[in-house]
Amino acid sequence: MLISQMFKRKPCVFSIECFPPKETVRFERMKDALRTMETLHPDFISVTYGAGGSAGGVSTVEVARFLKNELGVEPLAHILCMGSDRAKAAALLEELDEAGVRNVLTLRGDRTPARPESPDFHHASDLAAFVWQTKPEFDIHAACYPEGHPEAPSLAADVENLRHKQEAGASHLLTQLFFDNGKFYRFLNLARRAGITLPVSAGVMPIVRRSQIERTVALSSASLPSAFTRMISRWQDDPESLRKAGIEYAVNQMRDLIEGGADGVHLYAMNDPEVAVAVYEGIRDLL
Repeated sequence: MLISQMFKRKPCVFSIECFPPKETVRFERMKDALRTMETLHPDFISVTYGAGGSAGGVSTVEVARFLKNELGVEPLAHILCMGSDRAKAAALLEELDEAGVRNVLTLRGDRTPARPESPDFHHASDLAAFVWQTKPEFDIHAACYPEGHPEAPSLAADVENLRHKQEAGASHLLTQLFFDNGKFYRFLNLARRAGITLPVSAGVMPIVRRSQIERTVALSSASLPSAFTRMISRWQDDPESLRKAGIEYAVNQMRDLIEGGADGVHLYAMNDPEVAVAVYEGIRDLL
């Protein structure tokens, strides 16, 4: 099923994100985690980019194929500009098509030494347009940043750039994680005023381990509201309490988003089925 159709059938779409393991021996464990997540009846599960192959690890296609064909869950496969070109992108789209996967999230991707700049796709909108031209039957999705992309001169400029993604065929936007719902509502208001009509899924990540604080929070560039920083300050040296508090914060955040009329809520579960279950239990009455 095309994910864009889901937003026409229910007031709030619930989704989860997973990432392919870097070692193939961990795939069976991941499958067990996905089986647990399937019991939560997510509308779709997005799969971050993993090359797999000779580089080791499991590919996005392998995980997406398992979700689609073994669990009957609609996958959203991430595809990147970085490290790709028209030939590689076309081959990946064919591989996804053969697996029955027709929902793709087009991203530029982070700049790393392992991923050279693409000669063909300088922006995610370029890749989206290529998918639209190559596989018009595919459903194209794109990312957005409630507080603006780190490289954008301003939030307003970044919102204006979403026009390119919309015009390139994107049918839905998925946000970077954030911790302050006020930032999301402000972004959404700016987007609607700028003529962005696409449904937007709000991305939430429960912070349940101290290691996530520096790595995830710093890399996301998300602002930290006082309620969040107080939680971290109080529980950062108490792992069990931090886990409970982090889940509670995410639940409260998602409940507010659902009640506030968000088109969708997207859980960055970090492949942790227990976290996914706990958050779902806290919001299931609203879905």
